[in-house]
Amino acid sequence: MRKHSEKILLALFFLVSIGGYITSCTHENMVLPPPATNTPVINRSNGVFLPGTLTAGDTSQWKFDQVHSSVLWSANYLGAAGLLTGRFNAFGISSISEPQKTQYVTTGQPLKDTSWAFYESDPTKTYFNGYVQMNTSNTGEPGRDGGCYLGYVGAPKIISGTQNLIDSNIALIKTTKVELDPNSPGYIVTLTLTWQGLLSAPHDTTLNGTLSYVKRATVGAGTASAYDVFGLQLNFSLNCRSFGMTTTEVSDVLTIQCNMNFNNK
Repeated sequence: MRKHSEKILLALFFLVSIGGYITSCTHENMVLPPPATNTPVINRSNGVFLPGTLTAGDTSQWKFDQVHSSVLWSANYLGAAGLLTGRFNAFGISSISEPQKTQYVTTGQPLKDTSWAFYESDPTKTYFNGYVQMNTSNTGEPGRDGGCYLGYVGAPKIISGTQNLIDSNIALIKTTKVELDPNSPGYIVTLTLTWQGLLSAPHDTTLNGTLSYVKRATVGAGTASAYDVFGLQLNFSLNCRSFGMTTTEVSDVLTIQCNMNFNNK
């Protein structure tokens, strides 16, 4: 009985061995799939967007849609609690020369929003210069915006009907380098922020940020009034203590988000 059992086990072992050999021969020429990678697939077109002379009706000239754009700020309340947030009511995409640093009696844009260019696949040609009027911060609390806030940032009070582009009331950004982000469809931006704050004169600091492109699309396609739009979103952070802010109501770090929309009407 024992010998009979041993014979059965030997037969089973032989069959398993033969099966393994046949299986290995069957797969010896199989090409294995490449190892998985985390490299994202990034598709960029060759879109080129330029402001031109802002001629209405010229679809090759792109206009900054300030009404549908925004510049938002946020910081931790008391350095640790929830966020304090706000937006600037007056801003633009323009460089400001020394003679232009004055007050403008106008309700519209005081300067043309033409200091920018965007090349989707050639960021070496992409640039933009922009500004915000510091005294137009809007947190939804008028008493704070027109009161203690102005002291915190060293900005003058608003004069009704006046756009104020003097040094003490503007913060400026100027890109110095724009690069493709290898890990996303976006871009990496190096920029200079110029702001006086509570200092005796405007101070420059170099910052890094990210830029996202919201792809071109058509509004009202198939109609006589159809037009195209696209968007850019810039995000960066700064240390407000570098500009003399001492208030303990906000943390050191301010985060800025610029949402810029354009059309070719």
